[in-house]
Amino acid sequence: MNDRPPLDALIEITKEILRVKYREAEFAFLAGSIVRGEGTAFSDLDIVVIYKELPNAFRESFYFRSYPVETFVQTPETLNYFFETNAENFVPSLAAMVAEGIEVPAKTDLSARLKDLANENLRRPPVISDEEIRDARAWLTDLIDDIRAPRSKEELTATGTTLYAALATFYLRTNGVWAAKSKSIPRALLKLNPDFQQRFCAGFERLFVAGETETVIKLTEELLALHGGFLFDGLRLDASPDCRKSLE
Repeated sequence: MNDRPPLDALIEITKEILRVKYREAEFAFLAGSIVRGEGTAFSDLDIVVIYKELPNAFRESFYFRSYPVETFVQTPETLNYFFETNAENFVPSLAAMVAEGIEVPAKTDLSARLKDLANENLRRPPVISDEEIRDARAWLTDLIDDIRAPRSKEELTATGTTLYAALATFYLRTNGVWAAKSKSIPRALLKLNPDFQQRFCAGFERLFVAGETETVIKLTEELLALHGGFLFDGLRLDASPDCRKSLE
């Protein structure tokens, strides 16, 4: 299958999925890259399915009429819980799906309330603490030291991959917005600062393609300078006194 059908057809497919697999559901939110107009022939149909009651929330993947589908099956209460726990990972995945999602089969008072709740969550990204900034400075310092003189192209690629996500997270969070992950990182950076996104992506392209590290090192140095710079000398990280286990 090389092309996605139009959005109206995908809404009808979502209605059929509800009839076949989730007959007792109240409604669903059709979301993801397809709703944003960014889907490819391999994009999943991301669907948040809402029940009044469930023993537990769950997530499942399957093919429906040759379409890859991923569903997030929730109640209003479990959805509210996961909105809060997503904040602990700094990436509001479920809230974003509900906020951008299309109500299927139709908008209801409850779907509108859940959308309001999702949007409220998205407006309140968790504030990065001084301790988190310190830890990020130390982590980024370690990663940069590893790419200054990598032992091999393979090690440079591995470290660069970790640095890509860590540096993006640091930049987004220190600018007061939600973090992103994986393929969502360039989009989040573009929304916040197109100029920075261009520098970020160009720098990592040079690193991954040509093995050139100077651009990424300079970019990291500039960002860390706003928060105290690289951090190694004098760093001490205390574990909890509870972090012990008897040998007996």
